[in-house]
Amino acid sequence: MEKEIVNKVANSKLITIDLEDWYIEGTRSIFDISDWLFEGLMLREKEFRNHVSRHNWSQYKDHFVALSCSSDAIIPGWAYLLITTAISPYAKKVVVGNLEQLETLLYEAKINSITTNQYIDKPVIIKGCSNKPVPENAYISLLQKIQPVAKSIMYGEACSSVPLYKKKK
Repeated sequence: MEKEIVNKVANSKLITIDLEDWYIEGTRSIFDISDWLFEGLMLREKEFRNHVSRHNWSQYKDHFVALSCSSDAIIPGWAYLLITTAISPYAKKVVVGNLEQLETLLYEAKINSITTNQYIDKPVIIKGCSNKPVPENAYISLLQKIQPVAKSIMYGEACSSVPLYKKKK
């Protein structure tokens, strides 16, 4: 007589959170301003403003854009603000930084928008593997969001998880 195989994980109260499911679809772009600097190092306001006014910003329609400077120039804060005024009518989101910082901010916005009611006094596992770019800071933000309410938090897969937190009785 064969014994029926029972999926204990599927029947448990364990809630799995896969941050990959929260990935916001859309094109990510990085905009490097170093080409607009005099000798790649110094920002000249008049020339910089000319570049901003002549650039085709519509190419960033519906993009998530990270503004950066690949040279070691000191960039005044208004420079990124000026670019943002020109690109904002087209881009979905604009940040100063690299693509990982952009991704982190997108995830943080999503994590901040969730309610934690479904995690109250429940064991939670944060899935670790993903095919989409999930920055480490997204995992930390999620943990901080659910830790005050969850019974326990683990990381990994149900079959091989690492315990991270257990509420004291």
